[in-house]
Amino acid sequence: MEGSTLIRKIHMVCPLCDRTHEVEERRRIATITIKGDKVSYEERFLYCVNADEAENEFVTGSMANENLLNARNGYRVKHGLLTSDEIVAIRENYGLSQVDLARLLGWGEATISRYESKAIQDEAYDTMLRLIKDNPLAALEFLKKNADKFSAMKRLEIRSKIVEKLDTYGKEFLSRQAFEAEYASFDTKCDSNGFALLNIDKLEAMISYIAEKVSHLYKVKLMKMLWYADSLSFKSSGLAMSGMVYRHETMGALPIGHYALMNLERLNVKEEACGDYDYMLHIYPTLDMDYSILTKADKKILDAVVEKFKDYKSKAIIDYMHEEIAYTQTGQGDIIPFSLAKEIRDFL
Repeated sequence: MEGSTLIRKIHMVCPLCDRTHEVEERRRIATITIKGDKVSYEERFLYCVNADEAENEFVTGSMANENLLNARNGYRVKHGLLTSDEIVAIRENYGLSQVDLARLLGWGEATISRYESKAIQDEAYDTMLRLIKDNPLAALEFLKKNADKFSAMKRLEIRSKIVEKLDTYGKEFLSRQAFEAEYASFDTKCDSNGFALLNIDKLEAMISYIAEKVSHLYKVKLMKMLWYADSLSFKSSGLAMSGMVYRHETMGALPIGHYALMNLERLNVKEEACGDYDYMLHIYPTLDMDYSILTKADKKILDAVVEKFKDYKSKAIIDYMHEEIAYTQTGQGDIIPFSLAKEIRDFL
C-alpha cells in the first residue's frame, strides 16, 4: 500500500476477511513488463485493514481489466501509438460502430473491439487509423475500397456521416498538412525532437491550456514557454511533450514551422494592432478544447512554466532564455538538441 492514494471508502462484504466493513479503494503508480518493455501505469486496488499484511489487497474483475488497459495504454503512449480512448474517439467522431469501423478499414470484424479493450495495435494498423483520424477524404477512399462489405443502405448512411465531417475538417486538415510538411525531415524520434514525433492534438491543447492561464499571451512569449515545457518534459521523462524541433534564433528558441503553427485552424489566434502599422498575434484559449490528451505530468509541467513566466514581458523571457546552456552552446540557426535540456534551470 506504500505510495498509494486513497480514492474513497466502500461499504461491502470483504472477500479477504469475510466481514462487512469499509474497504479502501486506492490508486498508485505501478510497473509491468509488456512485450519486453517496462511500463508505468496507474493501478487501482482495494485494501482491507483487517487482513494480514501480505494479503490485504485485492481487485475486482472490472478493476483488473481497467488496470490492464491502463498498462497497455502506457505502452502505447511510450511507443507513439494511439491509445484505446483515442481509437474510440476516432470511431465516435464518424458515428460508427466497432464493426463498421473495422469493415471500413478492411479488417476483421472484431479487430476494433479488441483494440478498444485489450489488444495493442501494430504500427501498420495504427498508421491506417491515423490516416482517417483528421482526414475525412481518406475515410471516403476507404469506404470506396471496401464498399462491398456494406449493404447499399449502410454504405449511404456511413458516406453521409463522412461527408458531414468534410465541411468541419476541410480547413483544419489543410492547415495541419501545411504544418506537418515543415516536419517532413523529422519523421523519426531523435535528439532534435526530444524523441517524440510531432503531435498536433497535444500541441493545440498545450497552447490553449497556457492561454487559459496567461491573459496577455503573444506569439514570442508563447514560443519560449513551449520550449520550456518541452525541455522540462524531456529533462524529467526523456521525452519532449509536443515533438516540435526548435532553432536558435535572435529572439530565443523558435520552433520550426512557427508561421504555419499560428495558422492551425483550432487555435484561437487574433491579429491585434500594436502602434500605427505593426500587428501582434494574441493567443486566446480555444473553446471546448479537449485537455484529456494532456497527462497529469504534462499539466504539472505546464503549470510550472505558467507560474514562472506568466508575468514576464516578451523581452524578459527572451533574456532569461538567452542564459540557458542550450542557447549559449548553440549558434544562430542551429537546431537546439534536447540533450542540452538536461542542463536547463529547473523550476518544477
